[in-house]
Amino acid sequence: MSKKQIVFIMTDTTRADMLGCYGNKGMKTPNLDKLAEEGMKFNKAYTCQPVCGPARSALFTGTYPHSNGMFTNSLSMGENVKTIGQRLTDNGIHAAYIGKYHLDGGDYFGLGICPDGWDPAYWYDMRCYLEELGREERIKSRNPATNRVGIDESFTFANRCTKRAVDFIETHRDEDFMLVVSYDEPHDPCLCPEPYASMYEGYSFPRYPNVYDTLEGKPEYQKVWAGDNRKADRDTVPIGNPYFFGCNSYVDYEIGKVIDAAHKAVPDAMVVFTSDHGDAMQSHCITNKGPAIYDEVARIPLIISGFGKGIQYDGPVSHINLAPMVLEYMGLPVPKLMEGKSLLPVLKDPSVKANEYVFIEFGRYEVDHDGFGGLQLMRGVTDGRFKLAVHLLDSDELYDTAEDPYEMQNLIHSAEHAGNRDRLHDALLKWMNDTRDPFRGYYWERRPWRTDARPATWDYTGYTRQRENEEYEPRQLDYATGLEMVEAVRRK
Repeated sequence: MSKKQIVFIMTDTTRADMLGCYGNKGMKTPNLDKLAEEGMKFNKAYTCQPVCGPARSALFTGTYPHSNGMFTNSLSMGENVKTIGQRLTDNGIHAAYIGKYHLDGGDYFGLGICPDGWDPAYWYDMRCYLEELGREERIKSRNPATNRVGIDESFTFANRCTKRAVDFIETHRDEDFMLVVSYDEPHDPCLCPEPYASMYEGYSFPRYPNVYDTLEGKPEYQKVWAGDNRKADRDTVPIGNPYFFGCNSYVDYEIGKVIDAAHKAVPDAMVVFTSDHGDAMQSHCITNKGPAIYDEVARIPLIISGFGKGIQYDGPVSHINLAPMVLEYMGLPVPKLMEGKSLLPVLKDPSVKANEYVFIEFGRYEVDHDGFGGLQLMRGVTDGRFKLAVHLLDSDELYDTAEDPYEMQNLIHSAEHAGNRDRLHDALLKWMNDTRDPFRGYYWERRPWRTDARPATWDYTGYTRQRENEEYEPRQLDYATGLEMVEAVRRK
């Protein structure tokens, strides 16, 4: 019987068009481009929340950030939330995590402590890396004034993660396993050696039409986010920076070593590549990531090999589909509390429709920062063509990406598009209820443009929705009887 093995590789801040295989031939990513040729490339894959920690929380638990408690950076998940590492280990499958974790509630670098379920012999987060360095080396690794010249490959976090990953693959080739290799690169401060550091000098990233979108008819918070960018000369504003793109190519080089090791030692393994979120890079006059469903921020690369070759899948998919995929691939049951469907049927038959809708949310950027917009509650949904974003504290957005691929024209008040808008809105409200969104309530339904919204009521839908996590905790009790609940979802 063949082994069940998964090599799960991810980066930080890699939007889809930073890979050559996604159409931008100016980006040099030969190893990931080759992986796409060997597997399936998902053209409409989305993060669950375009922020580092919350995105990872969905990836590695199969639950949305609002469900697992990590709707912002520097906020840990609930005590009763189990990662797929824990679930695999408890079922006798070796699970190891190497690289950036960002799920322990610590600062950017983590706590340096291996969480339950992952192999402590291979645990290596960014805190572990920094503790290998002396004081001056630490500063050098973080300061753009000192980390962009004379960097040796062996000094980088990426290289040290790669070495551990290759060792794991070669040492445990005869076992069932899941190995996660989570690079911080190309996230700032973009630590990378030559020739990558200078590879993009003189290069100009494509200046898409939405670079000229100065946010007329868009939510007010986006104008605040953009600040003075709206006044800048849009013909000359820099799109990204050469060092960032160089680091993007450098991490592809490091990823190539891991893929090569997998091909040699575990040739039948499933290899997965994705990133946590994208970066606006001056589209819509904004930078970085945050409470937006624009493709530049929320759409991410997703490539999976081990099945058919050179396949492109155009239906909408989500990070929420990956944890159940891992469990199903390993022959384990998918828990009731996981909030997405496995992608395994799609990998076996690309004609299968993965999702009717894909959902994207936002709560806050980071509790340790006062800035970055503060609380910006957003819930979004796409069916692959239309995209709806509801901003609880602001106005809302609707885009038809078939007619308006750069998401320039906000159609939220368009009578012609009201049917699709309301259909997506209904799906969004149902999802918020089904997933026990703690922020759900009548105010999400009663938007100014929703003329048929129900009257506001204090008890909203009038339902009780209890959690079912029975692999790890006793069945919850009915408040009215003190006995085990019979149905988790029921009238109050």
